[in-house]
Amino acid sequence: MNYNVRLFNLYDWIPEKNIETKIVDFIKTEAPDILCVQDYRPSAKVDLSFFKYKYEKVSGNKIHNGQVILSKYPIVNSGSLEFPNTANNAIFADVVKGKDTIRVYNIHLQSLKIDTDVEKLKKESTFRIFKQVENTFKRQQFQSEIFLLHKKECHYKMIICGDFNNTAYSYVYRKIKGDLNDTFKKAGNGFGRTYHFKFFPVRIDYIFSDPAFAINGFKAYNHHFSDHYPIMATLCLDK
Repeated sequence: MNYNVRLFNLYDWIPEKNIETKIVDFIKTEAPDILCVQDYRPSAKVDLSFFKYKYEKVSGNKIHNGQVILSKYPIVNSGSLEFPNTANNAIFADVVKGKDTIRVYNIHLQSLKIDTDVEKLKKESTFRIFKQVENTFKRQQFQSEIFLLHKKECHYKMIICGDFNNTAYSYVYRKIKGDLNDTFKKAGNGFGRTYHFKFFPVRIDYIFSDPAFAINGFKAYNHHFSDHYPIMATLCLDK
């Protein structure tokens, strides 16, 4: 499962109580074996201890936040790829299932940080918006190149999860996916929306898998506990 939880609704973006508990209950009910979370924030209200193993990388002074990989299988190696001058990064964990070691990446690329409220967008300078998009895409490309250098050194079968903050038509999508399978394209249906934008469905969160995995299912959920929607793929390692 991949899920950007937007700090578990820290600033009450969604006007509901106990969003943290609702997210945890949802995850517990769906019971993924491996969970990659972006915009993660450690909190006493967030108990994910039903996962036996985890690797988290958080930073920040007032609010600690970052990424986490949680697993029901042992993690034997892990680390973080630091992206310069940003809170975004990529982390990895080597997970052991049976006799196989699988590399799991959790990537969070630079956000556009543009308010998707149409009325507010109308008041923005077109030049400023285009310049912001251009600068963000340049940073995403640089971040993806840091990731690709690290990925090149890995010889395990891999699963890549993440919030790329970009579409399946983008440079970063094509480069990061490489020869891996997009699990939505192989087993999903519909638009596969992963981001809350009321005018049209947006897919910016992904699960890619090594060709050695059979993709037996994909689900994009409609649970509105964040500005992103969770996605889950069911994979089987062919022998």
